[in-house]
Amino acid sequence: MTAQTRTPRKKQNAAARISPVTAAGRTVEDGERLIDFYRRMVLIRRFEERAARGYTQALIGGYCHLNLGEEAAVVGLLSALQPTDYLFTNYREHGYAITRGIDPNRVMAELYGRVDGVSKGWGGSMHMFDIDKRMLGGYGIVGGQIPLATGVALAIDYRGGHEVVLCTMGDGTTNIGAFHESLNIAALWNLPIVYVIINNGLGMGTTVEKSSAEPELYKRGSAYRMASERVDGLDPVAVAEAAGRAIDSARSGKPFLLEVVTERLRGHSVVDPAKYRSAEEVAELKENDPVQTFGARLVDEGLLDADSLAKIDEQATARVAEAAAFAEASAFPDVSTLFDYTYATPVPNDSRRLPGQPLFEPAPIPEQGAAR
Repeated sequence: MTAQTRTPRKKQNAAARISPVTAAGRTVEDGERLIDFYRRMVLIRRFEERAARGYTQALIGGYCHLNLGEEAAVVGLLSALQPTDYLFTNYREHGYAITRGIDPNRVMAELYGRVDGVSKGWGGSMHMFDIDKRMLGGYGIVGGQIPLATGVALAIDYRGGHEVVLCTMGDGTTNIGAFHESLNIAALWNLPIVYVIINNGLGMGTTVEKSSAEPELYKRGSAYRMASERVDGLDPVAVAEAAGRAIDSARSGKPFLLEVVTERLRGHSVVDPAKYRSAEEVAELKENDPVQTFGARLVDEGLLDADSLAKIDEQATARVAEAAAFAEASAFPDVSTLFDYTYATPVPNDSRRLPGQPLFEPAPIPEQGAAR
């Protein structure tokens, strides 16, 4: 597959992409909200860049997938959630964890595999979990979160609650059976859940057009008579508005499928050089960088200036450096705690073997010459 097989995005002027909020019709609260969006996007950007650096320094092990290029989608989506709502993500989750309100120190410590991490150092990049923030993972298996998120939505409905579940996934996930099974049962039972497809155009290195007979993925909701929508994921305001509509629908008992069309500025993971992209596509990615274009828009609208942009960037960089220092100073978890969180409650016959230990101790070898 070559990059040329990918359908090029429709180029947009930065000012046209961001939902217009004119000075005449904008309240002080509107302006502060837009600036807060930008601050959060910059924090994610600097955090993920530091994570990439930590991986190359062998401070982070395992797999590491970054939200670079998806900052507007992350911030817009989570701005529509209430603190009591639930969030499920896939393995590209660092930005979601930070934006959900988890301390960046704890997120970075988890990446480093340290005891002060959000999952006590045993989860790493792909398995972050915080019950207080109602972020229930981080899942390394493609689509592993979808049935579980659907189950939480069923529990909310069973108990008569008013919470909503937001379940994000990548575009490639829409081709697995659990996606269709979950949407079907959610539509049948009117569950309070929003399924969000983060469509960055590539499932690892394969384009959506090459892997899906219907590349406009939001249309898959029609198979289950589920309301659906597609939104520009490079615009945090548009994403926030679409997410608000989707969550309102789910809260009223009608599940929703939202496709957020965004970009992935780097490879699938930190170790992917993304050689499948042409020079033209790389140039277009830089031109459409959501952090840069949103910052430029806020300057055009008089909400920020060059000095304030620089200050926000300095603050984010310093905050991330603090998180990295915290993570590096944190201890590694003791091996005796390896099985502490296997189950929420004790279960019978739970094996506590360490990796490599035999199920049964081998019988002793008879001494040479001993009676048989």
